[in-house]
Amino acid sequence: MLLSVLLQAAAAGVGITKMGAAIGAGLAAIGAGIGIGKIGGSAMEAIARQPEASGDIRNNMIIAAALIEGVALLAVVVCLLTFLM
Repeated sequence: MLLSVLLQAAAAGVGITKMGAAIGAGLAAIGAGIGIGKIGGSAMEAIARQPEASGDIRNNMIIAAALIEGVALLAVVVCLLTFLM
């Protein structure tokens, strides 16, 4: 399926580089969403098991989510720069 999309893009005159940049930006966004979702779910389970540690768990969750979001934003920017060049 992906090969047919790439072949159609090549036949239409769209460069493979631009198609790869678009796919890369989408994968970066999807990966960040999955990662932050897993962090949130694990944090909620940990808070349910140890309510007295909820402050520390919440702080660590926010820091990890911010780091993931930063990496995803960087990946999307690089992909968009590749797309526009």
